[in-house]
Amino acid sequence: MTLRFASLGSGSRGNALLVELNETLLMVDCGLSVKAAEERLNILGRTPTDVTALLVTHEHADHIQGVARFARRYNTPVWMTPGTASAVAAGISRLHTLNCHRKLELGDIAVQPFPVPHDAREPCQFAFAGAGRRLGIMSDTGHITSHIAERLEGCDALAIESNHDLKMLHRGPYPVAVKDRVASSIGHLNNAQAVNLLERVGHPELQWVVALHISEQNNSRGDVRDALTGALRSDEQSLFLAEQSTPSEWFEIV
Repeated sequence: MTLRFASLGSGSRGNALLVELNETLLMVDCGLSVKAAEERLNILGRTPTDVTALLVTHEHADHIQGVARFARRYNTPVWMTPGTASAVAAGISRLHTLNCHRKLELGDIAVQPFPVPHDAREPCQFAFAGAGRRLGIMSDTGHITSHIAERLEGCDALAIESNHDLKMLHRGPYPVAVKDRVASSIGHLNNAQAVNLLERVGHPELQWVVALHISEQNNSRGDVRDALTGALRSDEQSLFLAEQSTPSEWFEIV
């Protein structure tokens, strides 16, 4: 089999993503209810007991609200940084801590965590490798560091945040303090920053670009599509915009 991935849902109301190779199925975050996670796994032809491990990026509710319940119900091992664990470890029996600078092997998939600037205790994101292919996931960060770009270089597929349009954010309904937080260097990536990231780490052999965490209030899916399409390197590259309420298809990295 080839390395493949799918979004179970992405946005401010809950995030979860799957990465699969052979018999190894990893879930990144579970910010959905357990019922929603179960239903969306079923849509993609998988069950909760298929999940080998659950990886957590940080402790914000839209990434972790279903983690403890899912792990208890299905006896799923959970991996997160010590900082994240200090915020959410209660109720998770099979808890493992990871080092942001140390690779771990989970079944057939090599997982490389890396730190990101976000307003959480010890947030991280992940790059995955298997079957000669690499997938990079980059959501919930306020800006792109050289280390992030280094970790995402050469990936065959990228799932990256394109959270907001700056003008829409500033015109939008959020309180000023929330607008400032979202736009800050420890907030979320805007469309222009997502384009900049893609221009830095994209290459002609990149197969998939999936846009994550698109704000329903402060962004336009059309603007995201136009912006990221302009940064693609060839007509062979495919762009997909993850949705909040429905899972994506499986994206095969061949």
